[in-house]
This record gives sequence, structure tokens and C-alpha cells, in this order.
Amino acid sequence: MRSLQLHGDRDLRLEEIEPPPPPAPGEVQIRIKAVGLNYLDLWGFRGMAFAKRKMPQAAGVEAAGEIVCVGEGVTGFAPGDTVTAYGADTCGQCKACREGRDNLCENVAGIMGFHIDGFAREVLNRQARLTIKAPKGVSFEDAACAPIGFGTVQHMLFDNAKLEPGESVLVHAGGSGIGTAAILMAKAIGCTVYTTVGDDEKGAKAKALGADHVINYREDRFEGVVRKLTGRKGVDVVFEHVGADTWNGSLLCLKRGGRLVTCGATSGPSATINLMQLFQQQYRITGSFGCRIENIAQSLEKMAGGMKPVIDSVFPLAEFEKGLARIEGRKVFGKVVIAF
Repeated sequence: MRSLQLHGDRDLRLEEIEPPPPPAPGEVQIRIKAVGLNYLDLWGFRGMAFAKRKMPQAAGVEAAGEIVCVGEGVTGFAPGDTVTAYGADTCGQCKACREGRDNLCENVAGIMGFHIDGFAREVLNRQARLTIKAPKGVSFEDAACAPIGFGTVQHMLFDNAKLEPGESVLVHAGGSGIGTAAILMAKAIGCTVYTTVGDDEKGAKAKALGADHVINYREDRFEGVVRKLTGRKGVDVVFEHVGADTWNGSLLCLKRGGRLVTCGATSGPSATINLMQLFQQQYRITGSFGCRIENIAQSLEKMAGGMKPVIDSVFPLAEFEKGLARIEGRKVFGKVVIAF
């Protein structure tokens, strides 16, 4: 069967590998139909030093497909079901796993497609407890955006930031995969959405998606615009994933008692903070990593209800690198998906 195998830095090859054996007890076998691309794929492709892995390694950190067959003792799945899967090999036994806080697993074995073999292969076996069935009507391309593209945002906005209907939120990089999802989810509960973009074309698309106020950060200081638009009060929530370049400006955008939630640092991992500003304004800052399995199920339900992921482009399997190049060039608005 075909698989995208990473052999080294920027050395990605479409190769034939051995198919998996029949699923073991507690496992399901999945035929992959679509892979969603993310910055994790790009970082892995570039050979980020903090990813300890054994080459060659199957790429792909999130995907969707259909059930081929199920192993002994598995219930709730049948051949033909559309499914996606949790991308971290959690233990399922530690306190965090038992409480449904999967992304805090104490014994996680790695992230698929980054530390260990990923989803970019035609068929794979996955533990049934880490597999999530999509409701009827959800496409493979959409379901492939659920584990990271939607699940991350669900966890950030609702588990961590506790976003409430009618509040205001600043979404950074509104043209990114998680940025577009954040706009959709916030608008769905009646929030006022401010978003940053890198050009006017993306700004028009973000506006069409539902953003109330769009700021081209190449032309204006976003913190100044947000403070002006809010009468210097600021927003309730900042959805942060850019990192060093936007960190202090993001804090200036918060109202007193506001909440900042962050899941990324694409512009750099280190920033400074004014501690007096932090405690005087009573900010609440929360780190958010990945999501819980329940967040993926919640995301799939939203998709079934009509909240479709914004898909920028779909590439065939053999053009996986073109998809990565599109992300690397920051040309995307929404998600890039690879179709098998």
C-alpha cells in the first residue's frame, strides 16, 4: 500500500509499504481518505530538533477515513463508518485519561506524524478508544479537519477561555485553519469578532465568514485598532497562537479581567510580560495544547449541524509537498487537505 514516508529534513517520499495485519482485539482498521495539513506537519517536514523520531516515518498528524473491519470486542463501529482518530498515543489509564483530559496524559507515547508513524498511509490500525465516528453527512475532507483544525479551537474557546454568548474576542491570523474555525465558532454563539489578517484579500474573506472587524496587521497596529474600536476597554478574550510577534499587543487588547488563551508560537517561543500589568488588570492567561477526544466529537457534531470547515485547497496524495509549500508560503485561507 502507499504511504508518505519522511526520510529526513524535507525528504518526503511516496512509497509502497507493507499493509497492516488484521486489527487486534480492541482495534479498528481504517482506510484513510483525507489528511488535514497543519503546522505540525510543516515543522516535522523541516526537521524540528525537538521531534525525536526514527526514520523513515509516515507523515500526517490528522486524518479521516472509513472503517474496513473491527477487532475482537469492538462495538459501536461497523465497516463503512466515517471516522477520524485522536492523534496522540495516550495510555488510557492515568488519572488525566480516566477523567477525559486526554491531552494531559502522563504516559503519552508520542504524536502521530510527528514523533511516531502518522496517518498518511492507505490503511492503518487504531485503538477503538482513540477513534471517533462522524455523524451522517460529514464528508471525509471535513472530518479530516476535526482532530486539530476544529478540536483545538473547541478546546481553546470553550474548555479554557470559557467564551460566552455575546462576548468579544480577538482572533489572530483569521485566515489560518484554526483562525477560520475560531471565527465560525465564536459567531455561532453571537460573539463580536475582531480578527487580524496579512492582506486585504484575506480580510474580505474573513469578513464574509462573519468577522465583525478585520485588521490588516501589515498596515495597522492591531492593538491600537482594537482599543479604539472598543472605546479603550478591550475584548473579553484573545485567541492567540502567533507567539512573540503579537504577545504584548494581545495583552494590551484585553479588558480588565480578560482572558488570553494560547496554543502556538509560530513567530517565536519567547516573550516578555509586564507583571504589574498582569496583576493590576487581573488577566487570566491559559495555555492550551491539542484537545480532548470529546472535543473532536463536539467538532464533528458542529460539522453535521452545518458548520463546515473552510478548506483552502485539496491536493492529491502525490502532491503532498505542494500543500506544505502553500502553508509555508502563508498563502492559505482555511485548511489544506490531501485526498487519498
